[in-house]
Amino acid sequence: MDDIGAMLTGSGTDRAAAFTRLLDHSLDRSFRLAAVILGDRDDAEDALSDAALRAWQHVSSLRDPERFEAWFSRILVNVCRDRLRQRHRPSIVTYEPSTVADPFAASVERAALREALTELTPEHRAVIALHYLEGLTTEQIAAQLDLPAGTVKSRLHYGLAELRAAYDAAAREPQGAIR
Repeated sequence: MDDIGAMLTGSGTDRAAAFTRLLDHSLDRSFRLAAVILGDRDDAEDALSDAALRAWQHVSSLRDPERFEAWFSRILVNVCRDRLRQRHRPSIVTYEPSTVADPFAASVERAALREALTELTPEHRAVIALHYLEGLTTEQIAAQLDLPAGTVKSRLHYGLAELRAAYDAAAREPQGAIR
């Protein structure tokens, strides 16, 4: 990791190579995080691209290359939150037919959960995704989002309550119902 740190402070070519190596290592995990927060694959790809650009523009502020994933996740979560705030209406979860690779994609429970996630506020969706998708502790989420630990706990508590209520409502709606 020391060689990457040296490369980040080196010439433009070295800096680009080091940034690319760090980013490539966290792309899959970052995409999953963005997809859960935004509830849409296309939006997640766009958010990931925007976050990568923002990270590249501010790579000089990265003090410790070993903390790149946490640093980049924070940028990505903020980009996702900005995108959610810009939406004029809640996103509608699109139906994706089941594939051989993921036979549960069309299940009622999964569709209801996806729809329930879209009903959460951006703040609740972000902490729930970081906690349950990324497996981060309350303290890690607090550090990553620059929030007090109590705020993170509160958002987890109320976010889960919202998620349960939205999930129950989505599970009761008949498949294909128009809102």
